[in-house]
Amino acid sequence: MRLLFCGDIVGRAGRVVVTEHVPRLRRELALDFVIANGENAAHGFGITDKICDELYSGGVDVITTGNHVWDKREIIPYIDGDPRLLRPLNFPRGTPGKGHGIYALADGRKLLVVNAMARLFMDAIDDPFAAVDKLLAQHPLGVVDAVFVDFHGEATSEKMSMGHFCDGRASAVIGTHSHVPTADTQILPNGTAYMTDAGMCGDYDSVIGMQKEAAIALCRDRRRDRSCPPHCAAAPGRPLAGAMAAR
Repeated sequence: MRLLFCGDIVGRAGRVVVTEHVPRLRRELALDFVIANGENAAHGFGITDKICDELYSGGVDVITTGNHVWDKREIIPYIDGDPRLLRPLNFPRGTPGKGHGIYALADGRKLLVVNAMARLFMDAIDDPFAAVDKLLAQHPLGVVDAVFVDFHGEATSEKMSMGHFCDGRASAVIGTHSHVPTADTQILPNGTAYMTDAGMCGDYDSVIGMQKEAAIALCRDRRRDRSCPPHCAAAPGRPLAGAMAAR
């Protein structure tokens, strides 16, 4: 099974590069399935139904997200009706949308895609390890042909822990959120492919896809909250956040 995973799509630059190149990559690499993290696809903050349609038309099969999934509030009534748009599995019970999906490939094989979110330096949500453990027990390899986990989180240690926790039970565990790719691509002892962070699809002449001047200003102003990285629009005390458009 040949899968392509695109790390965090940031703004228009990220959308353009994905929609322009994924069709060619599907042909050249004979890809079976394409997954992309789209939580920052809408001007750097959140995602909309129109952007989902744009990415699907560009060759993306499933969109995963993370802590910025609700930044565009209009996605809330939409997400329940789109089985290809996932939000983190370990959001509390009653949250709109789903955290996983089982998708049939053209040849009939089944792929389980899981979207989970870490907790260290992130939102206070349910235990991702318990949620993933329960889901993998319900849909083990052999019943499904492959399992892909997008684990969205800040701390390297937590993402590595999830990789080893799923080793032998998932085909791949790939981290997202930092927008910076890591150099630790490996096959874990029991056969699971792992990478701490896939990086981003966005403008490299930037700070994690955002306008570098605004990001530098946020980092230099000590009056601002320090608990959230520069791209987080939800951080308190950040009147400039709205000006930090994705490049």
